[in-house]
Parts: sequence; C-alpha cells; structure tokens
Amino acid sequence: MAPWYDRAGRLSLLKLLVFIGLFLPAIWLAGLALTQSLGARPLNTAIHFAGLWMVRFLLLTLAVTPARKLFRWAQLILVRRMLGVAAFAYGLLHLALYVVDQNLDLARVVSEIWLRIYLTIGFVALFGLMLLAITSTDGWVRRLGGKRWQGLHRIVYPVAVLGLIHFFMQSKLNIFDAALMSGFFLWLMGYRIWDRWGEIGSIPSLLMLGVLSALATAFAEYGWYAVATQVPAIKVLAANLGVAAGIRPAWWVLIVSLGVTALVALRRGLMKKAQPKTSPKLAMDRASS
Repeated sequence: MAPWYDRAGRLSLLKLLVFIGLFLPAIWLAGLALTQSLGARPLNTAIHFAGLWMVRFLLLTLAVTPARKLFRWAQLILVRRMLGVAAFAYGLLHLALYVVDQNLDLARVVSEIWLRIYLTIGFVALFGLMLLAITSTDGWVRRLGGKRWQGLHRIVYPVAVLGLIHFFMQSKLNIFDAALMSGFFLWLMGYRIWDRWGEIGSIPSLLMLGVLSALATAFAEYGWYAVATQVPAIKVLAANLGVAAGIRPAWWVLIVSLGVTALVALRRGLMKKAQPKTSPKLAMDRASS
C-alpha cells in the first residue's frame, strides 16, 4: 500500500503532505549542490546538512505524541512511522556523504569510526535508528508482540541522546544548532516525565515546562563550554540569559514553547465556544432524570 493511504485504504491528505515534505530537505540540498552554493567545503556542508535534518526528523517523531494529546489530533499517529524512517534515511545520507568525503575508502571509514569517539557515538545512534526503521512495519509488530515491540522502540530515547552528543562533539565551538535541538529534546522529555507523574495538559504547567526547558538549555550550553572548550563558560551563560548577544537557543526554546502553549489555549477556547450551550432549565431536567 502506498504511504499516503490510511489503514482503510483511503487517501490521507495529512500523510500525503508529510510524505512530500520529507523529500524537501533532500531537494533543497541537491539544489544547493547544483548551484554550487555549499561554500568552500561543499561535502562537509552537505554532511552537516543531512545530519541536522536527521536530528530534526527524529525530534518531530518524538513530538507526535505530545502534539496528538495537546491538540487532540489523533490522526497524527499516522505519520509517526514515516517521520522515524525519514530520520534514518537522512542519517544514512549523512554517513554516505562522509564515506564520499573519505574518497570511498571503506577501510579508512571503519578505522575512523573505531578510533574517533564522536564518530563511534554517531554510528551507534545510526545503528539504533536502523533497528527502529526495520522493525517499524506491521509485520514486525505482529512478530514481536505489542509489549516487546514497544520495549524495543523505547531505545529511541537513548538513540536521540547519542545523536545529540555526536552533534555537540562534531560541532566543536559552533554549537548553536546542537544546543537548540537539545533544548527541544529536553522539552519533549520533560513533557513525557510530567505527563507520566502528573497533569501536564493545563496551561500553567505548559508555561512552567517552557521556562524550565529554556533554563535547562542555557545551562546545557554553559556546561558544554565549561567541559569541552577553552571558551569562558560563565560568559556563555550570561549571554544565554540575556539578549545582548542575540537570541540564543534557550530563548528560542522558550519562544517556541510559549507559541505551542498559546496554540493549545487558542484551540481549547475555540472548542469550548463550538460546544452547544445548554439552558439552565434543560441542565436541571437532565440532572434530575
């Protein structure tokens, strides 16, 4: 069955649009390559481009469950598999471009992955994504059974952590995108933890989650510079907590989380207005019946 059909064999506009959207970054990259717009080191730029989109699609996969619950959009579950497979596909492209950059010398590639810890971490993350992509089909769900399949697919969380660590390590000093993606990951994990142990759906709790995620992002970036570089980390923390140096990842995490909260509040307000009003007399009659 084509990926743009639902389980009943009907065309799903949502699946069709998402399926088309999955190819847009690759088309964008191809356009940059054809117009020689990838800079002085085109292969290196392409490698990082593919890796960034792998992380983005992985985070979008993790965002399906919170979005489905917060916006009461049950159909979103239909596109989670496609997003996860896309994350693996862009990760595979990331690796393939690296092999090309190494002049197709597979022995050297294996040696580099074995000797360089950040490449080892990235390869393990990609291997985990491969397992998730292969076992994402209905056939594998039946073979493994519901509980075992769910247990296997929980490795998506450590896979995401490994992918982000690889992102930080290969970014070196320019960790803006790595810190930003990590901030969104912290929000998504914070949502899951809060939702497991308490009520996260209220507007105040979403606001609190946004603030905590933004602060965690600022301190994560501070921690990276403190441990891994010679850059004065306290200055990085001061820049993160202010706006004089521009809008840092922590602020973007806060802005996006506030935007999500505003959309949730707006949707709930519209749904409340759309509900039919019941007259006081009719409500009393129903209560007494």
